[in-house]
Amino acid sequence: MGKAGQALRQVLESYNISQSLLAVGLGVERPIVFRWFHEHTDPTAETVAEIVQALYKINKSAARDFVQAYLGDLTHTLHMASTQELPQSERVNVSVLSQFFDNTTNSYKYLFFMSLLDIIKRRQFDTLSPISFKEIIVDMLANAWYPHNYFKLFFGSQDQIANKLEALDLVINEPILKFIDTDKKLLRKTINAQNLDDIITFISRYVPFRLIRPFFAQETKGLLDTKVNQTLIELANHQFEVTKPIYRFDSEYLKDCTAIVLHQDWVEYIAYNYSIVRGWISWEWLKYMQRCNPSTPAIANKLFPPQNRESLTNQTKYWKLILEHSEINCIYSNAILKKESLSLDHYLPWSFVAHDQLWNLIPTIPSVNSAKSNNIPSVDRYFDKFVELQHLGLSISYKQMKERLWEGYIESYLSDLRIVNKNNLLDLEILRGAYQSALTPLTSLAISQGFMANWFYG
Repeated sequence: MGKAGQALRQVLESYNISQSLLAVGLGVERPIVFRWFHEHTDPTAETVAEIVQALYKINKSAARDFVQAYLGDLTHTLHMASTQELPQSERVNVSVLSQFFDNTTNSYKYLFFMSLLDIIKRRQFDTLSPISFKEIIVDMLANAWYPHNYFKLFFGSQDQIANKLEALDLVINEPILKFIDTDKKLLRKTINAQNLDDIITFISRYVPFRLIRPFFAQETKGLLDTKVNQTLIELANHQFEVTKPIYRFDSEYLKDCTAIVLHQDWVEYIAYNYSIVRGWISWEWLKYMQRCNPSTPAIANKLFPPQNRESLTNQTKYWKLILEHSEINCIYSNAILKKESLSLDHYLPWSFVAHDQLWNLIPTIPSVNSAKSNNIPSVDRYFDKFVELQHLGLSISYKQMKERLWEGYIESYLSDLRIVNKNNLLDLEILRGAYQSALTPLTSLAISQGFMANWFYG
């Protein structure tokens, strides 16, 4: 199964934490933890967050190690959020770096620093030439595009990134939408072709200067705000080899600054510790976005474009089994479904839930799935039909599958719909009530974030 089950088993065994103790902490039955532990099923992204919280109450170190083991190569060391966990150096002041995002109230510094890291890596850590504000800001917009435009996350009440993105006339093509453009090359090219003068002026007014202010906290303490930027330019340029800020500027005068020049010692530090530093800023970005979107599911899966979408092979196999034993009509078009031309629809769009759990998937025809896109179906037209189809699938699969195989398929129903007894899945009214409780707040949240509601086919 997936990585979460493997990570959980590793941590429970290492810290001698019983499955029963974790089950109590989560408020679930022990067999659910047992199935995760033995990798029969894998917890969802939302459940993983609850596991971390439960482990934190039992053993903080276990929670930290679970996060590290689970996230692995995704962000490598995403859990490194404190000063002590950033590798120290005799050549640069790492403790100042750790203060970059203290008391931050908008996204700009996070996106600026992440984008700077991306550029450094793309240049293969050869950074003798200046990096223009424009190049960094194009990267900032590209890094912000997926969480805002695709996943519709909120960036904060004081933040203007979302407004700037929506003001751009971007034509987004399939490689970007289907996550084939993994290094955002096409997205950056599309953004770069726009007139960006206003946003370059807007971001450049404060962000490049205020980001490195912690290096000169004492020297700028108490200064009038109008004098801070020019003072930082002078300090960064004149004390470049003494204080060693991450970068200096390409001019002595504020009105002429258009680029930064990185300090070679910091380039070498970042090159040597790239995965850790990238993980640290990713963690800081995650914490900020969680504060802005406290009820949104699977935030960690929505901040960066997925490297690839998971296969729906098992889910397709499940619904093909149902079709072998019952004639099914598409709930949207009423067309009779055929195994040979089956498409799976995320009832709540994938770009909102960011998972492929079976409880949210139903069979449809490809043209309907394409037309529905990432819209929210009309509750009045489709909710009852959706629940009845799910109930039919559960009932048929229960009769046709071996018990252990069926339990593997229904795990997400039990955990995400908060159904304690697996036999309750076969009771239509209990299932309807569980879906009502689960989908009503999620639907409201999705609509509030900008997903189109009341979609219907035809």
